[in-house]
Amino acid sequence: MATDSTVIRRARVLKRDAVTEEQDVLIVDGRIAAPGTDIPAEAAVIDAAGGVLLPGLIDAHVHLDGPDALAQLAQWGVTTVLDMGERAPQDLRASTGTALPAVLGAGLPATAPGGMHTHKMGFPTTSEIVSPDDAARFVRDRIEGGSDFIKIIVEDPKVPGTKALPPAILAALVREGHAAGKIVIAHVVTAAALDLADDAGVDVITHTPLDAQPSPERMAHLAERQVVLVPTLTMMGEAATSITSKLMFRVLMAVRIAPRLDYTHAQQLVRTFHDRGLTVLAGTDANTEPLVPARPVFGSSLHDELALLVAAGLSPAEALWAATGATATVFGLEDRGVVEVGHRADLVLVGADPTRDIAATRDIRGVWIGGERVR
Repeated sequence: MATDSTVIRRARVLKRDAVTEEQDVLIVDGRIAAPGTDIPAEAAVIDAAGGVLLPGLIDAHVHLDGPDALAQLAQWGVTTVLDMGERAPQDLRASTGTALPAVLGAGLPATAPGGMHTHKMGFPTTSEIVSPDDAARFVRDRIEGGSDFIKIIVEDPKVPGTKALPPAILAALVREGHAAGKIVIAHVVTAAALDLADDAGVDVITHTPLDAQPSPERMAHLAERQVVLVPTLTMMGEAATSITSKLMFRVLMAVRIAPRLDYTHAQQLVRTFHDRGLTVLAGTDANTEPLVPARPVFGSSLHDELALLVAAGLSPAEALWAATGATATVFGLEDRGVVEVGHRADLVLVGADPTRDIAATRDIRGVWIGGERVR
């Protein structure tokens, strides 16, 4: 049976840009209690020994395949995940006897008729949008199904074999999503697709173009609208290598049909967003799909993503914020993302200061979800 109260002694606590001196952190009934609160006699006592207490990590792009994935995420300190598309509803929010990461989800992503998701990946055809008027039906279905946000597959119509939603349908999906009070997220992997997504008015771009950089005019428009980026660098690096190694891609390259995919485009876009003061969030695209170009591992890949964000120009503290408070802010998760009084006790204890060396996030000494210790 879970202990209702825990005191973590001698912990340094991660704030936005640095860590505090050693202090005690009290957890009561799943939340962080105010300093000076009487410690219950039955409270579990943990000696942090000068380790650093982080907010629970948030992976802003996963594709869950069941409760085992959630348990694996928890072991790596990931306490909230955003599922960016599933074939069928899964009851992944129910407890299986221990605390699991919280799940927010898109449900089905919107796609073009005959697109990759329905034609090859097994998604139901109800995710296909056939006209601007059909956008209202799609968004209504997502709301009734409990989706927390709307996801759109924005493809580049110039890529051979691609089925792409036209601008009028993209704009209708965004309009209907916003009318329902939902954030709208676009899957994007080329510069042309990024242009289409931005013109449609999406709020969040997930993935990055691998073929080119946005034009200065495009970046100015993205900055004006304060568009958020979830670059999934872990996925993009592996995808660029995987796709460009395929024989068919080499043939297409030889006749200049396919764009040249280069991971450095992903890195540069992160730098550009960062330099303009735009929000960058940490997401991995962790999945077990058989037909995708890469399958980042649940949990550990978020620590890879943090290192890649630092390599792309974020400071370690900024990368940590991208995986905690920034995502909580963008998605309205007001009860998590920081170690503050009254917030959920979603916590990760690590042995050293990750604002000095981001690799320290891997040295996990304890994980709590809603005050319950899971590692």
